[in-house]
This record gives sequence, structure tokens and C-alpha cells, in this order.
Amino acid sequence: MRAPAHAEEGSAQRSLSDDLVSRLREDILTERLKPGEKLTESRMCDAYKVSRTPVREALKQLTAEGLVDVFPNKSAFVLGLSRGDLDDLFTLRGICELQAVRWAIERIAEERLAELDEIMEFMEFYTEKRDTKKMTEINANFHRLIYAASECRMLRSVLSSYQLYIRHSRRTRPCREEDLPAILAEHRRIFDAFRAADAEAGVEAMRAHIEHSRFRALGEA
Repeated sequence: MRAPAHAEEGSAQRSLSDDLVSRLREDILTERLKPGEKLTESRMCDAYKVSRTPVREALKQLTAEGLVDVFPNKSAFVLGLSRGDLDDLFTLRGICELQAVRWAIERIAEERLAELDEIMEFMEFYTEKRDTKKMTEINANFHRLIYAASECRMLRSVLSSYQLYIRHSRRTRPCREEDLPAILAEHRRIFDAFRAADAEAGVEAMRAHIEHSRFRALGEA
């Protein structure tokens, strides 16, 4: 049975709002929209070719995420992420991801362990090819699979957001060719803990990986 017209319109509006949130979030994180920049509804409608309704919904979402600030007079300004914000994100990611890897090792199904094994093979291949772009993608997939294997929807959602912010922020350094062997070795230690079903070893391997990732992304404090 066909959905009522108003239901279809509501779904289309949500889709527009979700798409606009993604586009604005990326523009803020990459600083195409710079911290302190004013976001007027009219300007955003023109720039993103949308109506005022998805703009208002997108601003609500990004305000909730802490990327935008809306004042009582309805003026909206970009907050973005400072270096301190990113440092805090790595700290929060560390706290959450250590729990995620512990639960994942305890709960992982055989088919997901096989997927993790396949990801490691891709990591080895692209490390040999010195392909930083593909390694960045595969690295993200490795962590996403751990989040899924933790069998905790809330933790998965939070960590996916942290990963998105860190990966897209202009303030983080891109992956460098000379770092690829170390990145591979760190992931290999995490994977070995999965194969051994050793949650404690997995936690320690992940702790070391996150600290090294922080240094590679942000450099020395």
C-alpha cells in the first residue's frame, strides 16, 4: 500500500536534512566554513540549494553536536573543532574504544573474525603498495568492524562519530607513507589478540595504537 503523501513529504524532508547535515559537518570539519563564521538561513539556502526547513533542522543537529552555536536572536555561528577539542576526542575515543575492543573479543562471531582477517590482508597489501588513501579507508573499516562486534549500539554510534570528526578535521595530519609499517604492526597486534581470544592483550594493543594515532594525527603537544 502506498504511503500517504504527507508521510512521503516528511521522509523527503528528513532525507534533505540528513544530507545537509553531512555536507555542513564536512565543511565545518575541513574548515571550508571557518570557526566564527556566521551562518544565515538565506545564505545557506543559496549555497546548498535547499529550503529553510532542512537548514533549520541541520542547524539543530549540528548545535547538538557542538559544531555550531545558535544565539537567542537566531544567529548561528560555526564553532568547529580546536586542537584542544581534538585532543579531548582522542581521550574520549580511547576510553570508549578500549571497552569496545574488550567486548568485541568476548563477543565476536566467527564470520566477523574472518572479515577482520580479510581486512588485515588488505592492510598488508596496501602497506606494501604504500597507498595511504586506501590504508586510511581500510583502517576505518577495521575499527568499524570492532565497533559492530562489540554488540553495543550506543558505543558503536559514539565511536563512529568520534572517528568521523577525527578523520575529516583539517587540523589532523594526513596519513604518511613512512607511518604505514607502524600502523600495520599496531593493527596486527590487535588482530592477534582477537585470534587468541585475549581481551586484556587486545585492550593493551588498542591503548598503544590510540596513543600512537594521537601523536601521528596531532603531533607533539
